[in-house]
Order: sequence, then structure tokens, then C-alpha cells
Amino acid sequence: MEGQPQGPPNPAGMENGTEPCGEERASEAQETTVTEGAAKIAFPSANEVFYNPVQEFNRDLTCAVITEFARIQLGAKGIQIKVPGEKDVQKVVVDLSEQEEEKAELKKGANLAPGDQPRTAAVGEICEEGLRVLEGLAASGLRSIRFAREVPGLRSVVANDASARAVDLMCRNVQLNAVAHLVHPRQADARMLMYQHQRASERFDVIDLDPYGSPAPFLDAAVQAVSEGGLLCVTCTDMAVLAGNSGETCYSKYGAMALKSRACHEMALRIVLHSLDLRANCYQRFVVPLLSVSADFYVRVFVRVFTGQAKVKASASKQALVFQCVGCGTFHLQRLGKASGASGGRVKFSAACGPPISPECEHCGQRHQLGGPLWAEPIHDLDFVGRVLQAVSTNPGRFHTSERIQGVLSVITEELPDVPLYYTLDQLSSTIRCNTPSLLQLRSALLHAGFRVSLSHACKNAVKTDAPSSALWDIMRCWEKECPVKRERLSEASPAFRILSVEPRLQANFAVRDDANPSSRQRGLKRFQANPEANWGPRPRARPGGKAAGEAMEERRRLHQNKRKEPAEDPVQRAARLKTFPCKRFKEGTCQRGDQCCYSHSPPTPEDTAAAASPDHPKTSYQNPPGSGVAAGPGVD
Repeated sequence: MEGQPQGPPNPAGMENGTEPCGEERASEAQETTVTEGAAKIAFPSANEVFYNPVQEFNRDLTCAVITEFARIQLGAKGIQIKVPGEKDVQKVVVDLSEQEEEKAELKKGANLAPGDQPRTAAVGEICEEGLRVLEGLAASGLRSIRFAREVPGLRSVVANDASARAVDLMCRNVQLNAVAHLVHPRQADARMLMYQHQRASERFDVIDLDPYGSPAPFLDAAVQAVSEGGLLCVTCTDMAVLAGNSGETCYSKYGAMALKSRACHEMALRIVLHSLDLRANCYQRFVVPLLSVSADFYVRVFVRVFTGQAKVKASASKQALVFQCVGCGTFHLQRLGKASGASGGRVKFSAACGPPISPECEHCGQRHQLGGPLWAEPIHDLDFVGRVLQAVSTNPGRFHTSERIQGVLSVITEELPDVPLYYTLDQLSSTIRCNTPSLLQLRSALLHAGFRVSLSHACKNAVKTDAPSSALWDIMRCWEKECPVKRERLSEASPAFRILSVEPRLQANFAVRDDANPSSRQRGLKRFQANPEANWGPRPRARPGGKAAGEAMEERRRLHQNKRKEPAEDPVQRAARLKTFPCKRFKEGTCQRGDQCCYSHSPPTPEDTAAAASPDHPKTSYQNPPGSGVAAGPGVD
């Protein structure tokens, strides 16, 4: 693995704009070999090249999506792709009644002329009419190597990184996996590389961007370098910005204000889609979302990019502002543009009218916050998602995370495509300070009232419904009547008091319906990820000579753990401190603990009595007004 000389320069690689890998330098740091999917990668033990094993789900899903995209693109050219394990599985699940049809098809294929035989594309082979793939920030090259070894129908894969250390590691990994004929390492700035491929004949069919943090600096170049109808895959790990912790930073990066909301993960997806479409519109292009996923600590979107001046005019009507109440969390969407039909089958575009709400919330009287713009159209292509789901389900041994991919995609197929954002069970119940209904009870109440409702893959207890907010709060008022709230404990200015002071106009029925439990939930699919390992999540940025830096980071994490919590008090010190407080029950003659009591049973001395009677003596912390019934000191007896 180390010290193996690289082969001669690859002319084909130089034609694709890549640089040949020179002689491999002797590695000073110890390396670790990692196997993921069909790839075997060597990583330096020091944190010099970024790698996060938790994102295996991200890489598996990307391989599955690009495979189905290649099946569609090459199928239009009459080329069939061969996926390892897919054919054998199909033979097993075939129905006996279809055997005669298969025999007829085989006989028909045998009678074809040699030139009429269907063309095929297999994994690891160069397909001259296949996809040209660019991984803009490849680091170790793991993703690119997995594309070459797992995705059929590829023409070339350019694995680019700005780090010379990363490119050197990529060259060794490419040789280690014997994919030098497909994967071409390149050292360049990802933006400059994509800007150099703006011409239609030089564009990439698939561009994958998975940066450390925000992809915002690369989006403008990416929407220009992807081919007509090409696939753009983008990962965002700066979820603190996208989830509303810093709205002004989100605006500077993505052109939208993020709000703190229970639906922040779906809002993050829609902000990223808005940013992609906004940048594409500058070049008379627009995006069509195929799949948008919120998982773990990041969001991942897959979009196709097309060109069309007429279609770009409709982009304004696909974006919306969000008005969100700061009291009860009720939200309303306001489209930026309006598309209406005109004579002759034409579409007329105009400015939208608004706002859709009054300055104060109609339910709790609080003010509204303004967020967005964000993508208000469907964020998934359900037909494409169904194709990916079927391919993964029929060939589960292909990916290590197939079980989770099936669960997430199954929930996505059940989502309401035309309903942006969602509420959550705990949000609704905590707003009116009542017990939380079960998910099936609330879903059943919405279904009984004639509304649609679904889950969301972005949140475990999400309620995505087309019911208006007034109907939703009426249902919660009916639930509160079954689990009453003590009104005397509510402030008259609180959202709970104002919402519950109105009688519901809709009588909710909480009887559980059979169709209230979605199929993915009934089958017990792995819809949401459990903690995969200790200290999982975003990893520190790759740094030169990084083992010492990584150890310093771990030490800082250990020192900062629970730093805002009070340190545990020593039991001996606590007992001594409590003995300084007199026992109130001993004074009343009702304490039966004797020496086991944690408070003092010593009678006050004459000096203490005289001092307490003195008008200049300040009252101690354990003196309480008569009849207060409150014991002195902590740890009330």
C-alpha cells in the first residue's frame, strides 16, 4: 500500500484535464486502511485528510441515486446498465406465471441480428456514451472510487481537491483499487475547475459537492458546469446557520433568512433549493428537485439543471416568504410571484398580493417573524424516489446502509408533496400546556375532519397536514377538554390562555383509524438513525500534521464537557453545611429522626438569642415568617 510506484502518465487522464500521479512519496505518518462498499481506502492516522465514517449513508444514497440517473440517461440511448447483484435477485423474485413470457423474450433476443443486440454498460468499464462525473472536493477520493467500482455507465470520474496531500493520497488509493482508467485525480480550486467547463461540450453530467461546512462559494460555478438535464448533488453541514441560529449569516450565504422553528430541517432543505434556483436563474437555467434529504447533522439535495428562458420566468412563483408567530408557532406562506392562465393557453406572471395575515396572530395575539424566501414547490420527484427505493429493496446486499435507505425513502414517498413545512406534537401540546396526544390520535382527528396528513422524514414526531391553522388549534382545544389544563396557572397574556379562551368550532374525533398508521411505521422500518458511535457528528477540519491537533481537540472536548453544570458537591461537605441550619420540626417537637436528622437539633445559645433580638442584627437565611410552612435551607426535611 505504501511505497508502490505509480504507473506511467495516463494520456486519457490528461485529455480530461487531470494531472498524472507521480512517484508516491514515502509516508511519514502511519496509515489506516478502511473498507467501505466496494472501495478500500488508505487514510493517514493523523487528521490531514478529512474523512467521516458516519456519512456512509450519504455516500450509499448517492451511489443509488446516480445509478438510477444513469439508467434513465443511458436507457434513452439504448444502453442497459448492469448492477452487481441485481440480475440474480430479479431471478429469485420472478413469478412462475411469467416464465413463459421470459422464454419468449429470450427467443426473440436470440433471433436478433448481431448489430441489433442491446448495448450494456457494466461496473468498472468505460462507457463511451456514459456519464462524466466531477467530485469537486474529493479529499481521500473515497466517493469517486466508489462511483467507479459500484456505479455502471460512467465515462470518467474527475476527483478534484485543492490539497496536495489529499491528491497524493487519492493517487495511491486509485492504484490500490485498480480504477486508474476511470478515476482521474486533479489538484485545482473547485470553482476554477468548474468555471473552465462552462462550454456545453465540456460540462459534467454529474457534479457532487460535499464540502466541509457551506457549499455556497461553489454553487455559482456548479450550476454553470453541469450539463443540460445533468445531476447536481450538494451537501450542507452548516446546520446551525440553516436552522436559524444566525439568520443574517444564512442570508449572506444562501440569500434567505432562516427562522428558529420546529420545522427547521425542512426549512433548511427549502432554503438550499431556493439558493440553487436563484443562482441558476442568472444564467437562464432552473432546477428540478429529485430528492432532498435531512439526515443526522446535514442536508443533502439532488437536483437536475435545465435551460429555458420561459421556464425561468416561473421561478418567482415557486418561492415564498414565511410568516411565523413567535407565540404559538403558527406559520403562513406568501408566494413571491403569481402564475395565472391567459388566453391561448399562455401563462401570465405577475406580482403576488399579500400579506396573508394581520400584524398580530389571530390565535394568540403575538407578532410575526419574517423568514425566507424559500422553495415552496415539492422537494422530491416521487417517481424517481420510487425507482431508487425499488432498486435498493430488490438488491439489499448492495449497500451497508440499505435498511436505512429503504426506511427514509419509504417515509419520503408517504409525505404530502404539496404541503411545505410541518408542526410537531410536542410543539402543539407545549403551546397550550397540556398533555401530548399520541401520534395516531392526532392523525386520526385530522383524517376524521376531512384533511390530509403525513409524517416527515426530517422529524420523528412531525405532523404535515393541509389543514388550516384554525382547524389544527380547534383539534387541540378539543383535546384539552379531555385532558384539562389548570387555567388559574396560565397568564392572561400567554398564548395558551388566549388559545384556550376560544371555544372550538370543530368537534374533533380522536378514535384511531386504520389508515392513521402509515405503512412505514407499521412495518417497523428504520426511519431515523440511532447514534452510530461515540462523539459522532461533524468532524474537525483536516489540518496539516494533524494527529497532535486531533488529540488537543479531544482534550478540549473533555474539559468543556458539562462546563455549564454545577460540580457535584462532596457528601461530607454537604452534611456539614446542612448541620448549620436548625431543624424546624425539632423546634416544634415533631421531628422523629433524632441523630439521623440532617439538620441541627442543638438549642440556640443565649448569645444567639440576644443577637437575634437585636435590631441591628440582620436576619439569617434560615429565618422565615411565622406560619410560612417553608423549611429553611436546602434539602427540606
